[in-house]
Parts: sequence; structure tokens; C-alpha cells
Amino acid sequence: MKAIIATTVLGVFMMFAGIAANNKKSIVAIAILLFAALFGVTIYELVDTPANSSQLLFNNMLQIEHSSLWFNMLMTGCTLLYVALMGKEIMKVGMHVAEYFALIFFILCGLYILTTYNNLLMLFIGIEILSIPQYILAGSDKRNLKSSEASLKYFLMGAFSTGILLMGITLLYGASSTFYIDKFGSILHYDNINPLAIAGMVFIMIALSFKVSAAPMHMWTPDVYDGSPTAFTAFMATVVKAGAFFAFLRLFHVSFNSLGQHWTLLLAVITAATLFVGNVTAVFQQSVKRMLAYSSIAQAGFMLFAILSVSSADASYGMRGIIFYGVAYSVATIGIFSVLIKLKDYTYDGFNGLAKSEPFLAFVSSIFLFSLAGIPLTGGFMAKFYVLTAVVKQGQLMWLVIFALLMAAISVYYYFRVIIAMYFKPGTPELNSPITTGDRILLAISCALVLLLGIYPQLFLESFGK
Repeated sequence: MKAIIATTVLGVFMMFAGIAANNKKSIVAIAILLFAALFGVTIYELVDTPANSSQLLFNNMLQIEHSSLWFNMLMTGCTLLYVALMGKEIMKVGMHVAEYFALIFFILCGLYILTTYNNLLMLFIGIEILSIPQYILAGSDKRNLKSSEASLKYFLMGAFSTGILLMGITLLYGASSTFYIDKFGSILHYDNINPLAIAGMVFIMIALSFKVSAAPMHMWTPDVYDGSPTAFTAFMATVVKAGAFFAFLRLFHVSFNSLGQHWTLLLAVITAATLFVGNVTAVFQQSVKRMLAYSSIAQAGFMLFAILSVSSADASYGMRGIIFYGVAYSVATIGIFSVLIKLKDYTYDGFNGLAKSEPFLAFVSSIFLFSLAGIPLTGGFMAKFYVLTAVVKQGQLMWLVIFALLMAAISVYYYFRVIIAMYFKPGTPELNSPITTGDRILLAISCALVLLLGIYPQLFLESFGK
């Protein structure tokens, strides 16, 4: 609750700071300080809340739990890292720099609501607060027609998915006479379930699949990610996606875990399609930025495993998996986008010879790509291990686990194409801007986090359990 209030206040303050600040650099410095303050608020709220406590607020519409606060703190930390790395690039997007940072604050407000909602109306409000600022950020580069196209496409598809979500909420209310997700379990019984409830679950599943870029509801993702300013694409593909997945998992964990036989097969098919489309299509891309867009679809396929595991005996394993995956994926993706945005050429050829001209950038890029591919000793490997293990514990979808491993093997090809270009092909990449000492420090921190998550995941999991 403190974080929701803080991010709203800081977002409004950021807009006024844009009027008072003398230049863009001052605005970026203020933004970094405010995001650091918000990070402190989330840490305080986490420490101040007992591990096994659950607090209901606003007529039981919000439920504050330790896992939600832990996720909020980690995503705020990832956002702070993102702002520190991308601040100078955000300055180049347009004139309204303070407003861009204010919109990021409001996106975090929506994320905090999505991690704590206990009512389907709050789910709707959280998704809209999360989504509307993204439509604006996607079209913020007024000099680029692709940015305007991305914004329009994102808005239209987002509005369409919102309509489907509202239809699902309406059907669920018609079947249960309540909007509270913690009451569905006692009202909707497997042996005598209302057909309206089944239809409502399917509509909501489809709507949330749009938000997380799951196939076949992924059509908007490549064009939106490719057309949006790269600085904002990095945020959309990481923190925002992780927040949408947490909301997806929360609903099915709290409300529909006992009804798994009604929706598990459908979600398993969506997961398989997402893994196939994301990985196979990424192989044929010539732009690294567009490849990362399809890669994000493939990564969404792995995150869906956490939702498939909610009906297992140890459903908390899926919760741990989605939080771990969200952090590992976000840090690695923010890192590789931070390197990509420094280059003038976003094709694979633009990386040719990077190891010779900028060995540090090539090294950290390799670590980030290793993590995204799921290579051992990186956070990405442990993230995939935990979400797949969560489904193995369920014991019903071994075919899907095997299929996911095959798709992970395919992903190695397109990630390693970048590494091969950096280390084994001649060339001299052109940089948009020089690499400063601050950039090197922040990239080194990101790289260290990826390795720490992979080598010593117990540190993370033990902290989660407290």
C-alpha cells in the first residue's frame, strides 16, 4: 500500500520537476534519485511486513502479502537499474523527458496493484494503469513513423484485449455473484461448475495472454517492440511483462487452482504454441532488436510453466519460479538492450568485431545472451530450471517439458549468432555514443547479478522464504 501511494506521489512530483529543472540531465538525475527513494519504500514495506501475514485493504479489494511485496521490491530494483542505464538514451527520445519518467512511475503503480489485487475490478484497473502509459511511450518518438504505428497498433490490440477481459469478468460475476478472487474457490466447484464460469475463465486467459505476448495472441509484439524507441522497448519487455505474469499467476493460483482440469490443456497448448512461434521465428530475423522481440515471446512460453503448476501439491514453487524468472530475465534483457542501444546498426552485422573494438561490451553481452539462452551458471538457467521443475512436480505435462527443452536448444542458435558476430567476424561497429565509466560500472553490476543468480540462487530463495 505504501508503494502504491509513493509511486503515485513521485510520478506527480516528476511532472512538476520537469517544469523546474534547467536541463535534461538534471531531470534524469532527479528521476534516478526518486526511483532510488521508491526502491527504499518497497524495501521498508517488505521488512515491515511479517513473512506469513496477509492484510486486506479497501474493503478487501487489495491483499498485501509477503510474496507480492518481495516481487514489488525486486521489480522496482530492476526499474532503478533500467533508469540508470537508459537515462541518457531516454533524453534523446524527445523533449518531454520528465513526462516519460512520470509515466514509468505510473506503470509501476499499475504493477503494484496487479501484485496485490483481490478483486477482478482492481485487476482491470491495474492493467489499464499499466497499459495506457505504455501506449504513450511507444509513440513518443514523433520523428519516427514506426513509433506512431507501434503506438496505434499497441492501443488497438490493448483495447481489444481489455474488452475480452471485461467480458470474462462479467461472465465470472454472472456465475459466482462476486468479484473477489478469494471467494471463487468455494463457489465454483469442479463437479458442478457453471458453464458461464468456464467461459469467463477462457476469456480472461485469452485477455491476459495478450498482455504477456503468448501465442497466438502475440501478433502485436514484434511490430510494437521494433517500432517503439529502444529505451522503452527494454522496459516493456521486462518489468512490465513480469508484472503481467504475476497478475496472471495470482488469479489462477488463488481462484482456479482446484479447477485445473478445465483449463490446463488449453493453457498447455498456448504454451507450446508460444515456445514454437517465438523460437522458430526468431531464427529468421536479421535485426537483433526484432530477434529480441520474438525472444521475449519465447521467454513468455517458459514463464507460462509457472501458471501451469498452480494445481500441483507445492503451488508455491510456481510462485518462486515466476519471481526468480522475472528478475533473471529482466536484468539480462535490460543489459543486452543497454548494449544494443549504443550501436548504430541493429542488425547482426552491426555486432561484427565488437570484441576487438569494445571487449568489455562483448563480454557482458555474451553473459546476458548466455542467460537468455539458459546456459548453466547464469540466472536464466536456474530460472528455466525452477519453472520446469514446478511442472514436473505436477506430473501431468512431461511432454510439454520435453518440448520446451527442444525449443531452448533452438534458442541457442539465434543468441549465439550475436556472440559469433562479436568474436569471430571482422568489422568495426559504430557507436551512437561513447561508453562512459558509469555505463561500465552499471553493466558490470548487471552482469554480476546474472552470474550471482545462476551460481548462488539459494541466496535469493532463502530471502524469499523469510
